[in-house]
Amino acid sequence: MTIEINNESDHQIDEQVLLRLMEYNLQELHVSPDADVAIVLVDEGAMEALHVQWMDEPGPTDVLSFPMDELRPGSEDAPTPAGLLGDIVLCPAVAETQAVAAKHSTQDELILLTTHGLLHLLGFDHAEPDEEREMFGLQRELIDGFQAVERQRRA
Repeated sequence: MTIEINNESDHQIDEQVLLRLMEYNLQELHVSPDADVAIVLVDEGAMEALHVQWMDEPGPTDVLSFPMDELRPGSEDAPTPAGLLGDIVLCPAVAETQAVAAKHSTQDELILLTTHGLLHLLGFDHAEPDEEREMFGLQRELIDGFQAVERQRRA
C-alpha cells in the first residue's frame, strides 16, 4: 500500500499521525494492501482555486476528494482489489478555524477531514439523510477506533 503525503501548506502537520490513520482506516475498510492513495495539504489560495474549478463554489473549503478507480470498501473475505483510490486534498488553515469552533485540536480536525475524504474516495456520500447517517456513523466508528489505538500506542 502506498500512502503519499505531500504538505504544500505553511502549517506544520504531524504526517505520521495521518499515515497511521490512513493505514488503520484502509485496514478496517478491507482495502487491498496494493491500493494507492495520496494526501495533499495546501494553503487557502490553492484550495480556493480547486474549489472553484471542481465544485464551482467560491472560497476555500476544508477537504476535497478526487476518486480515481472508483474502488469500494471490501470485506474480510473479499478485500477491495488493488488500484488507485485517488487524492484527498486538505486545507490546514480552514481545518484550524473549524477546530477552534468545534473546541478540539487542529490535529483532531485533520483526522476527521482525512477520514471523511477517504470515505468519499470509497463512494460514500451525504447528500441524502440516509446516506449521511451511514457515512457519518462509519466516520465516527473509524475515528473512535483510531483514537483508541493511538491511546494504546502512547501508553
